[in-house]
Amino acid sequence: MDVVIVGGGPNGLMLACELALGGVRPIVLERLREPSTEPRSNGLVGQVVRMVDRRGLFERLSGQPGPPRPNNSYFMFAAMPLNLALLPDSPIYNLPVPEPATVRVLEERANELGVDIRRGHEFTGLVQTDDAVTLTVNGPEGTYELRTSYVVGADSAHSPVRKAAGIGFPGVTYDRTTTRTAHVTVPAEWLDPTTGALNVPGHGPVRPFLPIRTAHGGFSYAPLPGRPPLVATTEWDEPDSVDPRTDPMSLDEMRASVSRVLGVDVPLAPPPGPGPHVLRRLNGGNTRVAERYRDGRVFLVGDAAHVFAAGGTGLNLGLQDAINLGWKLAAAINGTADVLDTYEAERRPVAERTITYSQAQAALLAPGDDVTGLRELFGELLTQPAVVQAVADLVAGADVRYPADADAHPLTGLPARDLDLHTPDGTVRLAELVRTARPLLIDLTGNDDLHARGVEVIRAKADARTGTDVTALLLRPDSYVAWASNDAHPNQDDLRHTATQWFGNPKPTTNPTTT
Repeated sequence: MDVVIVGGGPNGLMLACELALGGVRPIVLERLREPSTEPRSNGLVGQVVRMVDRRGLFERLSGQPGPPRPNNSYFMFAAMPLNLALLPDSPIYNLPVPEPATVRVLEERANELGVDIRRGHEFTGLVQTDDAVTLTVNGPEGTYELRTSYVVGADSAHSPVRKAAGIGFPGVTYDRTTTRTAHVTVPAEWLDPTTGALNVPGHGPVRPFLPIRTAHGGFSYAPLPGRPPLVATTEWDEPDSVDPRTDPMSLDEMRASVSRVLGVDVPLAPPPGPGPHVLRRLNGGNTRVAERYRDGRVFLVGDAAHVFAAGGTGLNLGLQDAINLGWKLAAAINGTADVLDTYEAERRPVAERTITYSQAQAALLAPGDDVTGLRELFGELLTQPAVVQAVADLVAGADVRYPADADAHPLTGLPARDLDLHTPDGTVRLAELVRTARPLLIDLTGNDDLHARGVEVIRAKADARTGTDVTALLLRPDSYVAWASNDAHPNQDDLRHTATQWFGNPKPTTNPTTT
């Protein structure tokens, strides 16, 4: 067995799909017999939406035809609006989809690709040697062992794999805040039919999907497509009205929290239908990053590697962890290249930067006149397009550039733009070309003489509207740029050196069917 993935959530399933695209059939161990129905996240934000499009999953997840469209209106940072209309090219993409639906789509895709998903199989321990890892598993028919070349922990913030590998998880635990979330029914007469805002008597309008900060906490209202509205509150140092260890969350508790935050009573009613419905309380929070993402033959992705106080960012990062690691593990197993050490070098700094983003948001949401003054100053800065661009890039992950040589092309280490390419077979989006998760050389020179061993070449012309000066792009399987040139006659030696460095000597393989 080549790879065992512990954890059958979205990150583990995405990794399984990536490995299968690379010609490796992993085993996925999931302790739950049935997928969880709890919508722990409500969608994807930022560049990860473009990444799932590059695997042909956007239409399945969204129920809409592609390509994904950027958000050119508003987004929020610490309950302060980012006017994305100021930007020439918004990096913010939104894909509202509950986590159970994401898991369902990814599991369907994994099954199509031949992944062995074992539900009701719980990882209990591992022994690692120089050439293999032996796992102990409790399955429906008893305990058994699996010997594998590599194991990946995609098994939550409490990751048994991380603990078994002896990898530390340093960080900070916050205990000042309580966050509550619930699906509800709101008074129909409070809804603005034009803007969708919730007009709260005694408080004023609350725009959908745009959190607000009051003197007593934070509040948001999200009318989710096809689901009951979701309301959420965050409070600091609230009265000890409930014991989080023994008192279950209730709708009355949600009503009381909204009343404290907004200063008025809001008659929240139970949501319609059988559910599942969210009714959740989170006391405090954690911001942590694993000491290392690799220990020999053991790797970590998603929440097993990082958790953040601000909600929603974890899944965005976790799916990109999986897309980064998958092709590298497949290359190692297929014997074509060993670039596994670049996984931590590329992904751990992203998590560390997200900590900064997460902590900054938490600080700017806190109560107090000093924070209010800071918010007023920050709000003034957010009227400047350059500042909006910088913050939007941070939120979306569009400012992430993987390590590159000092003299490398400026696009090296960045995800490739989704160019419209005119080929002899017709016009195609770059996102459609990379769905096989293979190295790809885009030759825009018109000379037909660029080659790299084992790399498919697409000879095309870029749509003039893209305004690109690039003449050639070498893309990794995760669609990040490994090499680029603006020259009419690019340096072939540089191209081939980079291709060998990243892809070694690729062997001919049969790609699974792509969507």
